Amino acid sequence: MCKYLIALVRTAGHGRRHEPAELHLLLAARFGPVSPVTHFEFSHTLSGFLVGLIVGFTGVGGGSLMAPIMILLLGVAPATAVGTDLWFASITKFVGGTVHHRRGNADLRIVKWLCIGSIPFAVLTLFVLSLFHAEQVKQGLVAEALGGVLVLTAIATMFRRKLHQIGKGLRTNSAIRFKTFQIPLTIAAGAILGVLVTLTSVGAGAMCATILVFLYPLRLKLQQVVGTDIVHAIPLTLVAGLGHLWLGNVDSWLLLSLLTGSIPGIIIASMLANRVNERVLQASLSAVLMVVGVRLLQT
Repeated sequence: MCKYLIALVRTAGHGRRHEPAELHLLLAARFGPVSPVTHFEFSHTLSGFLVGLIVGFTGVGGGSLMAPIMILLLGVAPATAVGTDLWFASITKFVGGTVHHRRGNADLRIVKWLCIGSIPFAVLTLFVLSLFHAEQVKQGLVAEALGGVLVLTAIATMFRRKLHQIGKGLRTNSAIRFKTFQIPLTIAAGAILGVLVTLTSVGAGAMCATILVFLYPLRLKLQQVVGTDIVHAIPLTLVAGLGHLWLGNVDSWLLLSLLTGSIPGIIIASMLANRVNERVLQASLSAVLMVVGVRLLQT
């Protein structure tokens, strides 16, 4: 694993720009092909544990780091990282979504409107991905899209409070007009999320939460935003994950290794969450997402 990371740093420092797929092939040509994971590796379990900690502390947004960690640190091909991350998200969010649903924290009407947009566009995106037969093109497309969405996620995380205030002002001062556009905008937002999540595995958490606090500033409290966000992510990530499984982009051993680490991480972080400054943590997460996103765009 170390030799791949050393080569990654050296290659990134060269003058000309390498496409993500080209970089992957360059590493394979120098050290041999990067084979799928066929057993548990400590680095994978540790990565899952660290992401689990971040998810437990932040609620939403921390899971955005899983795919870039797999690509930049674990040497996983971008398409495989996205497919595996979608199953990782689907399983972990199912557990959290069940709890939120039982506590009444999920607004199922809003979930329905989001799904009306997200599910069909997730299927459409999978169909488009299936048309890319050239592996280099597909891997490069996925990696660059992931970098762009990470940057957008960082911006959404940083300005979530501000957008909530803007949405609250519009809802209060132009109530009738604002409510007229709520449902169409929710469906449109779902469609955008369907494309982004299927292509990159990122956006179901932080970006969806930001959209919800803007569109429903009075209707949804904080716990309802998180609950609605998570419950919507379950069918979306499941459909996208099934599509990527059909495309051959899921590594089951890698998925098991990540889950083995993430579940204890989420539990530990949930017990310690009250001792952490949320604003500092969100600002730090935004900075990390921005740096990682730019790095993927420049790779």
